[in-house]
Amino acid sequence: MKNVYRLERGLNKLTDGRVNPTYSTGQVIMPVLFSFLLRIKSFNELSLMIKNHEFSQLFPRGTKLPQIDAIRDTLKVMDIDGLKQINQKIVKTAVENKTFENGSIDGYMVAAIDGTKFFGSNRKSCSECLKNTNGKTTHCFHSGAVMSTVGMGPKLVIGFEMYKPGQDAVAKDEGELSVGKRLISRVVKSYRKLMDVVVYDALACNSVWINHCGNLGIDTIVHRCRAFRRQPNKRVLRTKRAF
Repeated sequence: MKNVYRLERGLNKLTDGRVNPTYSTGQVIMPVLFSFLLRIKSFNELSLMIKNHEFSQLFPRGTKLPQIDAIRDTLKVMDIDGLKQINQKIVKTAVENKTFENGSIDGYMVAAIDGTKFFGSNRKSCSECLKNTNGKTTHCFHSGAVMSTVGMGPKLVIGFEMYKPGQDAVAKDEGELSVGKRLISRVVKSYRKLMDVVVYDALACNSVWINHCGNLGIDTIVHRCRAFRRQPNKRVLRTKRAF
């Protein structure tokens, strides 16, 4: 990550909205990056690891890491565009180094799109939150769609798109389809060579999605697989295909 993609250099260029901060944005982001790599499940777990100096050998001797409150405050006001630029440079470097010269699956470059929920709370919210009300309880959350290469080689995130409150429906199917259309439209302009095949949830691949892909010059194959139905000494797999 340091020698090929220059990730550390990119992180050190990040900025945020804090005034006279004790730690730079890059210093705050590094523990968060390690938490992603180690699949740490919560800020509480990350906080405990920082207090127990479990990252000490990854930094120069004497380096003092930010505590979890500083990390939270920084993430709230961090410039997301800076992260997008880092990701774009990583993808560009991978292409220049011919990382996927032989494709990712059987000679083809395969990318996958999936929706995910990034944050949810019944107490905390912001102006960009989606809201789902059930009785007297309002659940606020952030969701988006992510596109990543799949198969052999590095799993590069080549694009992501956030739900926009007031524009995208809160309901998963309808909202994700709208976000997915914006995502693939933007990615096609920059990384068309990284997408010979795009994999997406068959439940979302309706006529609207197929026509959208057709307008972008992308052929579609929709393959829906129902779950295996167990029978005595037999498995039955039902499929339905539309071309």
